[in-house]
Amino acid sequence: MSHSTNDKLVYMANQIAGFFATQPEGEAAQGVASHINKFWEPRMRRQLFEILEQDENGLSPLVLRAVSLIKRPLSETPSTETTV
Repeated sequence: MSHSTNDKLVYMANQIAGFFATQPEGEAAQGVASHINKFWEPRMRRQLFEILEQDENGLSPLVLRAVSLIKRPLSETPSTETTV
């Protein structure tokens, strides 16, 4: 996974958090998690969890609060994911 891919995912996650930041605190974290669960494919969510393991990952505090609500994808298996 390239560094620029990580940067793009961090940027996108922070953009989502920026959109939900005006909502009440509990609703904001739920909104971020809901959006990521609904619109990010498993590969993107898997990469997000890998980014979370890094120190100084660049993710906003709101994204970090939403992490516990984001569905962690199962490990990658060829039978469940196809590449085009």
